[in-house]
Amino acid sequence: MSISARARHSGFDDVVGNASIERLATGYSFIEGPVWHPYEKWLVFSDIPESRMYRRSPSGEIELFREPSHKANGNTLDRRGRLVTCEHATSRVTRAEPDGTVTVLATHYGDKELNSPNDVVVATGGSIYFTDPGFGRVEFYGVPRQQELSFQGVYRIDGDGALTLLADDFAQPNGLCFSLDESRLFINDTERGHIRVFRVETNGDLNGGAVWAVIEGTEPGSTDGMKIDSRGNLYCTGPGGIHVFDASGELLGVIATPEDCANFTFGDEDLRSLYIAASTSLYRLRVRVPGLRLF
Repeated sequence: MSISARARHSGFDDVVGNASIERLATGYSFIEGPVWHPYEKWLVFSDIPESRMYRRSPSGEIELFREPSHKANGNTLDRRGRLVTCEHATSRVTRAEPDGTVTVLATHYGDKELNSPNDVVVATGGSIYFTDPGFGRVEFYGVPRQQELSFQGVYRIDGDGALTLLADDFAQPNGLCFSLDESRLFINDTERGHIRVFRVETNGDLNGGAVWAVIEGTEPGSTDGMKIDSRGNLYCTGPGGIHVFDASGELLGVIATPEDCANFTFGDEDLRSLYIAASTSLYRLRVRVPGLRLF
C-alpha cells in the first residue's frame, strides 16, 4: 500500500521519500518497542496486552520470543548487544544476559515501586535512561494497581546499578532519544503533546527542559515512540502517524500510517527500513536517510 505523506517542507521528500508501506504481520493486540540488532539482523517487538514478545528472524519468520513478558513495552540494546526491556506489569527494567538469564536493573525509587517503566535508551558510556509514566497501572496496557510514587519521572541507571531521578515535572513522560553527539536528550510528554530537550552534563545529569516541538493534529494517535536518524532528523509518533522534524525542530511532514502507530525503529542492512509497530500490525517503510546503530 502507498503511504499518505503530508509534507510541510520541501526537505521531507529528501528524508523520507515516497516508497510504499508494507505490512509484514498482523493479528496482535497492541504492539510496541521494536528494536533491531544491527549485526545479528533480527527484530524484537512487544505485544503489551498479550504479555508476549516476538522475534522476526533475518529470513522474515516471526516466532514467539518471550512469554510471559510481564506486559513489556519499550526495548533497546546496550553497548554489548544485550536486550534491555521495560516491564509494565512488574514495574521493572531488566536486561537479558547471553546465557538467557534475566538481570533486574531497577524496581524501586527509594522505598516505593516504580510506576511502569515505558521507554529506554542507552548512552555510549553504558548508562541507561528510561521514562516512568503510569500507563502500565491500568487495564489492557498493564495491571490495575495504585501508584506508589507521587510523580512520573525520568531516571538514569549507572554501571554500578545506582538509580538517579533526573526529572519529575512531566505529566506522562514517554519516548526519548539522544542527539547525534549525545549532548542533548529529547523526551516527550504524551499528556501534554510536546517534546522537551535537556542538556546532558558530563556526569549524566540533565539540565534545561524547554519545549522543543509541539505535536499537533486531530487524527488518532499520541506522542509516544521517538528516534533520530543519522542526519539528526527526529521522528516522533503523533496524531495521524509519524511526525518528522529536522534538527532545528521544524516539522518537515507526517508519515500517515494505516493504524495508530505507537513506536518504530530503523533496521535492515542499510538502516533505511522503518519498522513500524502500529496497533495490531507490524509495517515496514523504506526511507532515504538511514538511522543509527545501537552499538
